[in-house]
Amino acid sequence: MALDSLARPDPIAPADPETTGSDSRLLALRQTFPALGPEFHSTTAPQGLPQPRLRLVSDDAAQLLALRVPVPDDPRDDGLRALWAHTFSGNAAAADGSAISTVYAGHQFGNWAGQLGDGRAHLLGEALVPDSAQACGHAWWEVQIKGAGRTPFSRHADGRAVLRSSLREFLCSEAMWHLGVPTTRALCLVDSDLPVRRESIESAAVVARLSPSFLRFGHFEHFSHSGRHDALRRLTDYTVARLYPQAAQAANPALALLREVTVATAALIARWQCVGFVHGVMNTDNMSMLGWTIDYGPFGFVDAFDPGYTPNTTDAYGRYAWARQPAVARWNLLALAQALLPLIGDEQAARDAVEDFADHFMPAMRDGMQAKLGLGAARDDDPDLVQDWIDLLAACRADWTVSHRQLAHWVARPQAGVPAALQEQFAAWPQRLQDWLERLRQRLGELEPAQREARAAGMLRANPCYVLRHHLAQAAIAQAQAGDFGAASRLMKVLRRPCEEQAGCEDLAAPPPSDAGPPVLSCSS
Repeated sequence: MALDSLARPDPIAPADPETTGSDSRLLALRQTFPALGPEFHSTTAPQGLPQPRLRLVSDDAAQLLALRVPVPDDPRDDGLRALWAHTFSGNAAAADGSAISTVYAGHQFGNWAGQLGDGRAHLLGEALVPDSAQACGHAWWEVQIKGAGRTPFSRHADGRAVLRSSLREFLCSEAMWHLGVPTTRALCLVDSDLPVRRESIESAAVVARLSPSFLRFGHFEHFSHSGRHDALRRLTDYTVARLYPQAAQAANPALALLREVTVATAALIARWQCVGFVHGVMNTDNMSMLGWTIDYGPFGFVDAFDPGYTPNTTDAYGRYAWARQPAVARWNLLALAQALLPLIGDEQAARDAVEDFADHFMPAMRDGMQAKLGLGAARDDDPDLVQDWIDLLAACRADWTVSHRQLAHWVARPQAGVPAALQEQFAAWPQRLQDWLERLRQRLGELEPAQREARAAGMLRANPCYVLRHHLAQAAIAQAQAGDFGAASRLMKVLRRPCEEQAGCEDLAAPPPSDAGPPVLSCSS
């Protein structure tokens, strides 16, 4: 099959969403990745889940595939609900026999880890996106399930995911999407009473997730490191054709691909930094060629701001802390450049492409912080104002989300005084807060009241009221483990509109209580 035929799937009519019979297919899917050759993947039947239960569905993600979502607790949709559970637990794919798992390698915590691969992920295939549902400029979504059992790349693991980690990924990927952060989507969560051993016995779950591509830096590292340059070229041509077709016109498509990924990654990391998100495990095998967030393991949103914060207990030296994420992204891009070097052929050109990371990241970060602080177009002394604010947040361990949100309220109505919720965050250094606010007041002093209100409204759009705080996720997990998904459903609903203050949801916007324990998350979380 020619590679250009893989760039756009042939039109396939989706299955009738009204069909609820157990022998029906919920989605019409096709595989294009296997055409690259057997060395790229393994055809791997998922083990599925016994007596799976459909627990959560993202209506937004379902719309991308034009899927009808079963109405909760409506007995008329029992058949459709069972079909969803059967399909996205991996049970249907086990019978179908077309699911694949891909091989890749990677650097983990800066060390070469050798061959890795989809140890608990099965790619069911790709669904053509109906014209009415197309988003992000892609004509298809790959459908992958995570936690449906062992693959040839599971090594010594069981290939399973537990409810705890699956619920965290489901909630966070959808929350990030609505925060405007590029990310894989979570379609649904299915669970079962199947016992899985971690630190204790937990129950199994599977997340179905969507992306235009699940290709990672590590896919390229695998073939480059092993000297299989013909396979590396096929993979590069495939990636260019599907994700960055404009790079095919360049004199050096592999170099153009590296440049495209560098730009996309820089924009992604700036978004992470601005919303206070810490990925926690930025290994090269967890870096998307799309420049999207992928693999929600030991992630966290900063509460009390600490630039050295990382939620990952495995990360003893803070390699993946908030402040280090831009530098790590650049390091990972250098690893990708090294992997593509046999095709690029010019080491300096490859290095220069990655060195452009700062030229893309810094303006994106600047623009993000300008919006968060209501500064508008940047002026010469704004970098000092922004940096002093970040330093003040760190000195007071002020809550990142609350502080920015309350600052917007102050900008809208400075005559009303500093909001108590803002003062509370800087109780250790009240005069430093007042001094900084005076500088901001002077910076915005020439604005008319209507302009100030418009600027504040922009700040409210740039500063979410709600993020997936660790203690909220833990509370939802505890309820879900007892069979009650009410807290998870409430969180999912509120996080769809993160920048709108929603009545009765004040508890979801508040910092964690003083007795809340710090995040304790490992790479298996």
